[in-house]
Amino acid sequence: MNRKVLRVARFIHKWAGLLLAIQLLFWILGGLVMSAIPLEKVHGKHLATLHLANPFKLHEYTYSLDALVKDTPALIHAIHYRSILARPVYLFDTSKGQRAYDAQTGEYLTHFDNDTIGHIAQQHYLGSGVIKMVTLLEQSPQEVGKANEPIWSVEFTDAWTTTLYVSPSTAQVVKVRSDIWRIFDFFWMLHIMDYDERENINNPLLIGFSASALLFTITGIVLLFHSFRLKRRVK
Repeated sequence: MNRKVLRVARFIHKWAGLLLAIQLLFWILGGLVMSAIPLEKVHGKHLATLHLANPFKLHEYTYSLDALVKDTPALIHAIHYRSILARPVYLFDTSKGQRAYDAQTGEYLTHFDNDTIGHIAQQHYLGSGVIKMVTLLEQSPQEVGKANEPIWSVEFTDAWTTTLYVSPSTAQVVKVRSDIWRIFDFFWMLHIMDYDERENINNPLLIGFSASALLFTITGIVLLFHSFRLKRRVK
């Protein structure tokens, strides 16, 4: 085999290996951790439920939908029959976000206090802890995925620091997070090398390291092939 080719292969293999060593460890470790944790545990289905069974019948939604639709200052995409504690509500998906109305009085529900949010979160919670803190955050944290929007955070005292995030406009639980999810998310971040939003699998850093890994593998094959040829010559 051409000595120049071997020299270039050794050079690339050495420096690509040095560059990739730590990231390869992260990829392998991350793959192991993420494959070992069941997704239902990551999503917290054993800790809380996003949706409760609706205790109200259709005939108990008595306020005129036509009147509400007429008065809603936004394009309506869908209407859901929901409940908030002991009252039936209409939940509108609109072009300006979700809106909740009392289904018996037509009242537009906009303000929910700490006690109400705490009671709602407790209804959804399946664990053995108690509420540690109820906080209205001015901006959603990264683990919720809705930046620059306010959100209620309800944290429980269980072993996994279960946190339920509740919409301030509709009092609906939108996310369930725990330390299990946070561990998974951390290794997912390392795995896809998106250290900001943790969603972009097409980022330049990942592409660059993947290309380096490919070069490392190809040059390793070249060197291995050359090693086998040398052994045959010696024999």
